[in-house]
Amino acid sequence: MLTSLTGMPLASIPSPSEGVWYIGFIPIRAYALCFVVAIIFGIWFSERRWRARGGEKGTISEIAVPGVIFGLIGARLYHVITDWQTYFGPRAIKEPYRALFIWEGGLSIWGAIALGGVGMWLACRRRGLSLGAVADTVAPSIAFGQAIARWGNWFNQELYGSPTTLPWGLEIDQAHGGEPGVLYHPTFLYESLWDAALGFALILAGRRFTLRHGRLFALYVAGYTFGRFWIEGLRIDPVGGVDHAVTLLGLRINQWTSIVLFIGALVYLWVTRNKGTEQIVVPVSQHKASHEENGGQASDPIEST
Repeated sequence: MLTSLTGMPLASIPSPSEGVWYIGFIPIRAYALCFVVAIIFGIWFSERRWRARGGEKGTISEIAVPGVIFGLIGARLYHVITDWQTYFGPRAIKEPYRALFIWEGGLSIWGAIALGGVGMWLACRRRGLSLGAVADTVAPSIAFGQAIARWGNWFNQELYGSPTTLPWGLEIDQAHGGEPGVLYHPTFLYESLWDAALGFALILAGRRFTLRHGRLFALYVAGYTFGRFWIEGLRIDPVGGVDHAVTLLGLRINQWTSIVLFIGALVYLWVTRNKGTEQIVVPVSQHKASHEENGGQASDPIEST
């Protein structure tokens, strides 16, 4: 941290003074806006990738609807379960009904992936598509979407790390746990940059190697959790408690989750290393209709590896 003669920092990252703007009486919340932009970009980019591998236009958009709905529910449930003391019990600092206020922050990627995956699985099953093919298609988009969504934490002044003297230290006001004249590691920024780099790495890996049947998605999980582990270790903002983070054997709960998922992703990559069964990227019924309309000339709905 660069300081003047008065001891005040000359270089730092300021936190926004407010995260809500109004158009008339309608509130526009920066946190929610970041997530909306992330979702729209993710769907658009995934559609392009799906069409490039032979899928039908609009497929990802349809699958995304239950995926996003289930994902938002899962993201909030994980937050409330792991941070229950904020809303329930004698130490609660918020009324229980505010557990429904997702715009105040608290959307966990772990819950989003878990229940969002269930929503996508149901949609893929209904349409007769291979879940692995869809998962591999959306993997880079999820990483890029997280890179965008993390800026919502900046507006909410959350997801920050321990004090630092680095010139890119983050200013946090006292209402959000900061101290005057102290700068903190901008862990939201670290994760945003990590996610963006991961997204590009996944695209390159997908082009360089034959990663099918969910293997590219597994690589995303491994890459994300590897970065999340060390970034989480820098954090000091409360997670899982009102004024502290719940830890187990010296590690935060999210670090343990990262370890479990990282190992699981590596196991999946190893177990499926020789898997080469067919994947359906176009529903058989649509393929037959296209085949008839084009006089017997249509692309194969089966993708082999």
